[in-house]
Amino acid sequence: MSDHIIPHFQNDAGHNSIEIGVKEFMCVGANPPFDHPHIYLDMGDDHEIVCPYCSTHYRYNAALHADETQPAGCTYDISAEQAA
Repeated sequence: MSDHIIPHFQNDAGHNSIEIGVKEFMCVGANPPFDHPHIYLDMGDDHEIVCPYCSTHYRYNAALHADETQPAGCTYDISAEQAA
């Protein structure tokens, strides 16, 4: 089992595109209760991917850390979900 948590991202604001600092992540759509199934996405050798559920366009930006997004505020706190 992996010893790291896969970053989760959300798009409550309806951004057309979000830059992230990882190539493997989970997209949740909007925050619950308006989320879609939490889907694992992997860009592989590419630098962008579109979520098949919410159509959010994600772009890899190597200058960002795993918990940073541009625009800011698109990370999803999975600990809040686990506490519910």
